[in-house]
Amino acid sequence: MALINSEQLFQKAKKIIPGGVNSPVRAFRAVGGNPIFIKSAKGAYLHDEDGNSYIELINSWGPMILGHAHELVEKAVSDAIQDGFSFGAPTRREVEMAELICSMVPSVEKVRMVNSGTEATMSALRVARGYTGRDKMIKFEGNYHGHGDSFLIAAGSGAMTFGEPDSPGVTKGVAKDTLTAQYNNLAAVQTLVDANKGQIACIILEPVVGNMGLVKPVEGFLEGLRKICNEEGIVLIFDEVMTGFRLAKGGFQERCGVIPDMTTMGKIIGGGMPVGAYGGKKEIMDMVSPLGPVYQAGTLSGNPIAMAAGLAMLNHLNTTPSVYTRLEEIGTTLTNGMKANMNKLGLNYTLNHVGSMFTLFFTDKAVNNFEDAKTSDTALFGRYFQAMLKRGIYLAPSQYEAMFLSTALTDEHIQIVLEANLESLREVV
Repeated sequence: MALINSEQLFQKAKKIIPGGVNSPVRAFRAVGGNPIFIKSAKGAYLHDEDGNSYIELINSWGPMILGHAHELVEKAVSDAIQDGFSFGAPTRREVEMAELICSMVPSVEKVRMVNSGTEATMSALRVARGYTGRDKMIKFEGNYHGHGDSFLIAAGSGAMTFGEPDSPGVTKGVAKDTLTAQYNNLAAVQTLVDANKGQIACIILEPVVGNMGLVKPVEGFLEGLRKICNEEGIVLIFDEVMTGFRLAKGGFQERCGVIPDMTTMGKIIGGGMPVGAYGGKKEIMDMVSPLGPVYQAGTLSGNPIAMAAGLAMLNHLNTTPSVYTRLEEIGTTLTNGMKANMNKLGLNYTLNHVGSMFTLFFTDKAVNNFEDAKTSDTALFGRYFQAMLKRGIYLAPSQYEAMFLSTALTDEHIQIVLEANLESLREVV
């Protein structure tokens, strides 16, 4: 078979796949150049179709918390495949996975498996509406909850202004039930609630945002949302598709002590396989069919291979607290080293960091919401991305994404990344 490289693959892909990619950020449009095509991955490394290897800081956008092709997960998948790929019927592993999730995540008393984070958030929203008998929802600018119609809405400027569709194909009928507030702005949320009294079914947010770059909740923000929801009978939904089982074994809700009514999950619970889940209080989840009237289904939900991978991953995380100790060490060492490099060069920057997630923003402004994030020098980030790639470090190809670290990163890997960081900054600034 003739060898084919990334550039040739991309040219072929553009003829048969929209934009040449199956998810937009992969196209490298935010950083310039064309994407590299990955051939394999192991531990802390990606290997591309051109013969290059990269230390990577994305880990498939989060799920590879132990690094790529970890032996525990690899063996679980290999063993499960011997029994078949898919049944469309209940299996023992689904029950074990549900029991494990309920034991680990503080807010979850019952849980339903789905196939992606997008399915999880769409389903949670429908259940919240069915449970409350209300139609409207509040989401936050810069928070991403998948590509469901209700989540692709831009904000109006006033409390009584309905959202407008942010993507062709999203109807104004859907948009009118979506209210958008600024993240970390509790007063804006209260204004929306007051202006739509008794009409709001749920408030959904990433408790730590990963989709405008990493943005942390300011002190009192999550507690304030919990208070508003308690007072108004609103369902509080934490989208922990990224943060769940990553920032603590019980998700960020365990770390911060604010417990939502519902939680959406994904990424890590599949151990790298496509999977998602949503869960919460028993009385809310009992609304889901066939027990209740809110319909949600999926032929491949609870897929036995995905369940096997997820069980291996979650069992390990649940019984090995040293994983989180090590992730904290890696995150702190790497981000402190990057700060030292940038201070040495006298650069303006903001670096937001929680546990094993971080984002370097090329702005001197504190980044607490999407407007702050948009002050970043995205052209500089693009040059920085390419400089790091040239030095064998694979970053998220967008300023507005978080990095995800894994325990596969050794002290030697961290030092290599920091040396590349300093050299790249010297080159592009």
